[in-house]
Amino acid sequence: MSVNSPLPIASDLKPVNGLRLGHAEAGIKRPGRKDVLVIELPAGSSVAGVFTKNRFCAAPVQICREHLAATNKAGLEVRALVVNTGNANAGTGEPGYQNAIKTCDELAKLMGLKREQVLPFSTGVILEPLPVEKVVAAMPQAISRLEADNWFNAAESIMTTDTQPKAASKQVQINGQTITLTGISKGAGMIHPNMATMLGYVGTDAKVSQALLQQLTTEAADLSFNAITIDGDTSTNDSFIVMATGASGVEIPSSGSAFHAFRQALIEISQQLAQMIVRDGEGATKFITIQIDGGKTVAECKQVAEAIAHSPLVKTAFFASDPNLGRILAAIGYAGIADLDVSGVQLWLDDVWVAKNGGRHPDYKEEDGQRVMKKAEIKVKADLGRGAATQTVWTCDLSHEYVSINADYRS
Repeated sequence: MSVNSPLPIASDLKPVNGLRLGHAEAGIKRPGRKDVLVIELPAGSSVAGVFTKNRFCAAPVQICREHLAATNKAGLEVRALVVNTGNANAGTGEPGYQNAIKTCDELAKLMGLKREQVLPFSTGVILEPLPVEKVVAAMPQAISRLEADNWFNAAESIMTTDTQPKAASKQVQINGQTITLTGISKGAGMIHPNMATMLGYVGTDAKVSQALLQQLTTEAADLSFNAITIDGDTSTNDSFIVMATGASGVEIPSSGSAFHAFRQALIEISQQLAQMIVRDGEGATKFITIQIDGGKTVAECKQVAEAIAHSPLVKTAFFASDPNLGRILAAIGYAGIADLDVSGVQLWLDDVWVAKNGGRHPDYKEEDGQRVMKKAEIKVKADLGRGAATQTVWTCDLSHEYVSINADYRS
């Protein structure tokens, strides 16, 4: 079960004016589960996306990139998204690409659109052919269920090894009007920045130009979905999409108070959805925040944070509540900062000052470290003593259950 992450309440998820969502049961991996999602966007919407940097990216990712570029160039608009779970359609070569094209073509026919106005997404098992006929056969059912107030079902429809759906809403006042942001995400394993196996979708009724929305989406991803890690594996299908319908009539400028209010709201909901993924990490029992201060650059702070977050030795120590905290210092040391002066490094575990000036703090007691390690939520903070930059990464522990889940994943 998720670490301190309550199940979303359907009535708390606010409809986004202009967006409709519909789900279906296609039986892709097993019968009787929601595994196809269609999202309909109104004319005039802007859509932006950030995708995996895995060179072995899935066919749907390739097509999403192509369709976003094509619609922007041709003056068309993305009007629909289609998502399937149970099969990643990755490592499937040209047949997989054609199957993803077919999902776009078939949905476009049903909704009176052009192929380029449809974005496809898949998640699930890699290297297996997509049962495209099952996806296509389920589309009419998903379209018949299109509703604005359907975010909870949508969140359930994109799950794979997730133990619960992930969804959130946020509202912000801009120019005296209420702007709504609602989003869903999925992911529990194969999570690592650039991006982390995850899908994320956020809708808003604000009016945002495509160029500005892409800028904000990239920034929000870097501070959320690209700042989480569970096991250090970058997936083939990761996608984060932000959709702005403009139905509120409130236009977001590229600067000023309205811009900053919207930017902050988008970052906050993205971080909330990203942290839900970590809290629901496969086999996770602890949620860990890693904050690195005192770097010369944000990039080197992130480099150190990820070295700690990726270390199997660190993660298994957290699972065992074993304050073997020299493992954290070792990770800082091998993170790759060639000129790091370790005599300037400080380390804290929550409120416990563990290492001072590169060595064990004279007042540190192992029982204090163990007290913190037993908690379900833990903060690791290090100061590199090199500058003013800072970066935060979120991760979880590594348990026996993680191995069991991934050993049995295809069963």
